[in-house]
Amino acid sequence: MATSSVKDDGSRVAKGHKTATEFPIPQPISSHGPAKIISMVNQKGGVGKTTSTINLGAALASYGRKVLLVDFDPQGALSVGLGIPVYQLEKTLRHVLVGEQVAAKEVLVKTQVQNLDLLPSNIELSAAELELVSEVGREHVLASALKPLENEYDFIIIDCQPSLGLLTVNALAASVGCIVPLETEYFALRGLALLTQTIEKIKGRINPKLEILGILPTMYDPRTVHGREVLERVEEAFGNKVFETVIARTVKFPETTAAGAPITEYAPSSPAAKAYKRLAREVIQKIK
Repeated sequence: MATSSVKDDGSRVAKGHKTATEFPIPQPISSHGPAKIISMVNQKGGVGKTTSTINLGAALASYGRKVLLVDFDPQGALSVGLGIPVYQLEKTLRHVLVGEQVAAKEVLVKTQVQNLDLLPSNIELSAAELELVSEVGREHVLASALKPLENEYDFIIIDCQPSLGLLTVNALAASVGCIVPLETEYFALRGLALLTQTIEKIKGRINPKLEILGILPTMYDPRTVHGREVLERVEEAFGNKVFETVIARTVKFPETTAAGAPITEYAPSSPAAKAYKRLAREVIQKIK
């Protein structure tokens, strides 16, 4: 079996290609919106969803795109990872979704990164999942909340919780595409079939616009045979649905969480920052 070739900037040579694709630097834009809404989704935890949401968002923002990140996980890791003190906030996304008639714009927080805003959450969001069960049109509550903001942003990226519950269904119902971060180890592969089936059901029953934008290999360690073999199996199973950018494992990510900053700001010349900038270019190319 041939081994996958992954460079320091995260580029890999796709099957049937002789060289890695060069994604061009995006052209500046003079106006913003309507937003492309993307869900970062995987029912398995610890696969790099939140890290990828923060860093893809920051990388898109660095190319002049206005980006809104939506913390849709009651753990609030996305908000914490951007340095937001979530337990000091009077209003969070939960107040927008359930009963209190709070507009999303009232909850919105500016981050330290230019062009990057956030709808924050904390543990109170877990109560919203129970409260939504009795709502009319419960699968579309998030889509309705985001609607007034769509023309102000180029991308809205939703960081989903690690489950396939009602919150995740809401995120997928609001999205035109989803990105599936996949840790390059065997156990991570096992739940992928269930996830793709769920996405297909939501596409068929609730949101016909929904597409899998791509599977994003994360936590890749090129030094191990195991990592290389798993990456090859993913490529064989999903073909061109696999992003041509691979996110390698690095000690920098925990440091960025502690610093409350994306890696593109914390360590802009690092291989991981280059990989997320490349991913941003690939996403812009894919979602035109």
